[in-house]
Amino acid sequence: MNNNNHGYLPDGIAKYIDHTLLKPDASINEVLKLCEEARTYRFASVCVNPCHIKTAADALFGSGVKTCTVVGFPLGALTPEMKAAETRAVIALGAEETDMVVNIGALKSGDWALVKDDIEAVVNAAAGRACVKVIIETCLLTDAEKVKACAIARDAGADFVKTSTGFSKGGATAADVRLMRQAVGPDMGVKASGGIRSFEDAVAMLEAGATRLGTSSGVKIVTGR
Repeated sequence: MNNNNHGYLPDGIAKYIDHTLLKPDASINEVLKLCEEARTYRFASVCVNPCHIKTAADALFGSGVKTCTVVGFPLGALTPEMKAAETRAVIALGAEETDMVVNIGALKSGDWALVKDDIEAVVNAAAGRACVKVIIETCLLTDAEKVKACAIARDAGADFVKTSTGFSKGGATAADVRLMRQAVGPDMGVKASGGIRSFEDAVAMLEAGATRLGTSSGVKIVTGR
């Protein structure tokens, strides 16, 4: 593959990709295909719904590809205690990374204490056994709310902030990724997710400051097919 004027190679982007399948009607065969693709292209992880964690963990064993899942998905409207219990359960099944949806209603209400409790409950439940990414659902927030959510996630000990579930009214934008990177500083992870379907989309998010990409189009991004 030839280089490009961005300095990224398509196959070099694979290490940033969480190869994702979160549709409610995903079959076991589709999950196994996802895992096979992740092994082939050496993606960072596969991200599947909790009911498929064990299948994915078994299929990926020894590959170096991590098993990722979602918590409080897609609405974020569970209590902190419920999200903590869900986190412990998915880790027991083999999840190495957890993408939690923040309490968006609490964010919109300015209830910063509840937002922090919500994130800390998952961080404490993960207890260093799994990476925690906090989905703030940027399409539902003002810029000020995005910045506040990122700051709280950082202070609560999360490993990443993430733009979107992909199940609301909008996905990742380079502008939001750039704002989130500025909010959390250089050391915390930023995951762009939702609507990333091409190599050009992926490059735009990485150049804006993303360190992980959530997409169901990983194979297309790295192969052009």
